[in-house]
Amino acid sequence: MATSTKNYGAIGLLPGLLACLIVMMAGIYGAQLIGELLLATGVLPEGSASPISGIFVAIMLGILIRNTIGLPDLFKTGIGFSVKYALRAGIILLGLRLSLTEALKLGAWGLPLIVACISVGLFVTLFFTNKLNQSNRLGTLIATGTGICGVTAIMATAPVIKAKENEISYAVANITIFGLLGMLFYPYLAHFFFENEPIKAGLFLGTAIHDTAQVTGAALIYNQVYDSSVVVDVATITKLTRNVFIIAVVPFISFLFFRNNAKNGNGEAGTLPKWYKLFPVFILGFLLLSLMRTIGDATASSSGTAFGLFTPEAWANFYSFWSSFGSTYMLGLAMAGVGLSTNLKIFKGLGIKPFYIGFIAALSVGAVSLLLISLFGDLISI
Repeated sequence: MATSTKNYGAIGLLPGLLACLIVMMAGIYGAQLIGELLLATGVLPEGSASPISGIFVAIMLGILIRNTIGLPDLFKTGIGFSVKYALRAGIILLGLRLSLTEALKLGAWGLPLIVACISVGLFVTLFFTNKLNQSNRLGTLIATGTGICGVTAIMATAPVIKAKENEISYAVANITIFGLLGMLFYPYLAHFFFENEPIKAGLFLGTAIHDTAQVTGAALIYNQVYDSSVVVDVATITKLTRNVFIIAVVPFISFLFFRNNAKNGNGEAGTLPKWYKLFPVFILGFLLLSLMRTIGDATASSSGTAFGLFTPEAWANFYSFWSSFGSTYMLGLAMAGVGLSTNLKIFKGLGIKPFYIGFIAALSVGAVSLLLISLFGDLISI
C-alpha cells in the first residue's frame, strides 16, 4: 500500500491515530444505526446484528472527509501506521474466532464443496479481470474477497501484492454490495430449492455469500421466515470453515498475481518474489491463534478447563473478546486509515468494469454452490 509509514515518533503518530479512531467509532455507530433502521422496517429479523460492517462505513466516512475538507500532512504518519500495523494485529486476532475442529464437522463431502466454491470465486474473477483488461491487483483483491471471507481476505492480501488505497476501497465496496444482495435474496432462493432440507440450505448460504456477518444475517432471516435453527448452525460452521482457507489461499493467489506480472513483464525486475514473501507473517500469527483456539476448546471439553487455566465460560469470554477486538477495532482503525488516505481522483481510471467482474463472480459462486449441493448434498451430514 502506498501510504507512508516512516518516521514514527510517538507524538507524530497521535494526530493520525486519533483521526482514525474517531472515524472508526463513527463507522461503528453508523453501522448500528443502519441495523436499527433495517430492524425497524422489518427487513431484518428481531435479534439480528447490522449486516452493514462498521469497517465499510468507516471507509466511506474516511473517503468523504479526505475528499471534502481534506487532511494536513501532520496526519499522514499516524494514518499510515494504522493502515500497516493495526491491520496486521486485527487479522492475527481473528484467528481466535476459528476452531479447526469445526471444519471436521462438515465431513469428507462438505470440504470439497467449500473448495469448489472458493476455486470458482478465484478463477472466474481472475479470468474476467484479464478478459476486461482490468488491474491485476484489483482483480486479485475481488477474487479473494469473493472466494474466501469478504473484507478480511481483501485486507490480508492487500499488503502482499502492495495494493493501492483506491483498489482496496473499490474491492471492499464491491464485496459489500454483492454480499448484501445475497444476504437479502438468498434465504428465499435456498428455501425454493431446498425446502425441508435445512442442511442443504445452510450449506448454500455459507458458501454463496461473501462476508461472515452477511452469512449470519441471511441464516437468521431464513430461521425467522421458515423456522429452522439448523440452518443457522450449518451456515455458520460452513462459513467459518471457509474462512480457515485464508491460510492457504492468500499465498496462492499472491503467487498467481506475481507470476502473471512477471510473465507479462510487469513485475518488479520481471521476477517472482521468494516464496516466503508470498506468505505474510501475520497469516502465520492468524494460524497460531486458530490452533490456540482449537487446543483450548479441546482441553476445555476433555478436562473441564482450557489449558488447565480457564473454565469453559471464561475461555469463551476470552476468545470472544479478543477476536471481536481484532475484527471491530483493529481492522476498523486500519480501514478508517484507508478511507482517510484515499483520494477519489484516482478512481477515475478504474471505471465500472470491476463491478461487472464482482457481479459475475458472485453469480458463479452461487450457481456452483446450488448445483453441487443439489447433486451431492445428501452425502453431507453435520
